[in-house]
Amino acid sequence: MEHIQLLILGSGPAGYTAAIYGSRANLQCVVYEGIQPGGQLTQTTEIENFPGYPNGVQGQQMMDDFKAQAQRLGAEVRFGLATKADFSSRPFKLEIDGGKWIEADSVIIATGATAKYLGLPSEEKFRGMGVSACATCDGFFYRKKTVAVVGGGDTACEEATYLASLCRKVYLIVRRDALRASKAMQERLLSTPNIEVLWKHQTREILGDETGVTGLRLVREDGSETEIAIDGFFLAIGHHPNSDIFKDYIAVDSNGYIITEGKGTATNVPGIFAAGDVQDPTYRQAINAAASGCRAAMDAEKWLAANVR
Repeated sequence: MEHIQLLILGSGPAGYTAAIYGSRANLQCVVYEGIQPGGQLTQTTEIENFPGYPNGVQGQQMMDDFKAQAQRLGAEVRFGLATKADFSSRPFKLEIDGGKWIEADSVIIATGATAKYLGLPSEEKFRGMGVSACATCDGFFYRKKTVAVVGGGDTACEEATYLASLCRKVYLIVRRDALRASKAMQERLLSTPNIEVLWKHQTREILGDETGVTGLRLVREDGSETEIAIDGFFLAIGHHPNSDIFKDYIAVDSNGYIITEGKGTATNVPGIFAAGDVQDPTYRQAINAAASGCRAAMDAEKWLAANVR
């Protein structure tokens, strides 16, 4: 069975940054890219809020840059998906792609989180062309335009309120007749003049053309349909952390996010660390994920020095 000193699962900003720091510490680092090499950022168009890119950068290009830097420093990057885990004893064991088993002295879980979508074909068609799951990432591109947000919880209200500071008008599409958000968040949202809440509406179809999203077809509770003109469509119905295969061993919260100890990245299993969106339900930004990848590699380096000879 192949033996790896530091195994990194995931290839977004957290995984690649962990590989950069681990390799510079002279650790044998192997990165398995997962089902989406480069992570969620590869589905984003231009990124303008990551330091070091004064003119902005395409999400795919930025992840290519991260990968090239990790490889230049000695990390081995492989295509493959971890499908099973056995953390009952050391060295830790992982199954890759449902077949090959490998073992590792230490593991950094940087598998990210997957945004929840409505499941409409038009969502996929216009993803990156007006459909987004991150207002902080993409809202800047819709200044003085009209957008819609779908959702009824705190995240949806936060996204709608944030977008209202940039956009001419924001529709909040809520399938019920009430919001699930906290009272304070509801009051803030409902007092924002350029937000209009469409109660008891659901999205039937996202409309658009070769330039991107142009509108929405909505269905009311009584079955009647209506259309609105918009320039961007934001989903705020939650994320699913990619932690399922680790739950038999790793402590997670009620939503599946991996629990780390204090300000560090250690999990409840010594030698297993977590970084990025798989353990961060709050910020979900590339810069924060990269920072946690740095911390995970430093934590792993110290742990390996103290526990593995």
